[in-house]
Amino acid sequence: MSVESITLVGLRNTPLSVDEVLSSVEDPRAGGTAFFVGTVRDHDHGRGVTHLSYSAHPRAETDMRRVMEKVVADTSREGRPVWRVAALHRVGDLAIGDIAVVVAAAAAHRAEAFDACRRLIDDIKAGVPIWKHQSFTDGEAEWVGAEA
Repeated sequence: MSVESITLVGLRNTPLSVDEVLSSVEDPRAGGTAFFVGTVRDHDHGRGVTHLSYSAHPRAETDMRRVMEKVVADTSREGRPVWRVAALHRVGDLAIGDIAVVVAAAAAHRAEAFDACRRLIDDIKAGVPIWKHQSFTDGEAEWVGAEA
């Protein structure tokens, strides 16, 4: 497996397209494609959310690619290769219902695609310096992910 398996990676301050991400991972070898779409919800931990904003460290896109490379390499080494992966994350101001992140993985079988997709989103969230500033209906606000 090679880094050509990474078909799309980026941070964007414009709306994200699920169709763009899905079409980028199309592969005739793939029997399964899994994707995750993260959207801005109207609550967090029992508090109403009005809107949020994502900020990213200048190295965030490079770190996202590194995470994706590791997922591709690990799945290949485990004998469960994914053929194609893609990930886009939004930065800037977002409203309730806006798409914040889209990841996708295509593999020979659905199990491999689901596993890789879940790992992609979990590892991006855990290891890429992207921070969320959310504003609550009570006027309070907080930063999330600032420890990444």
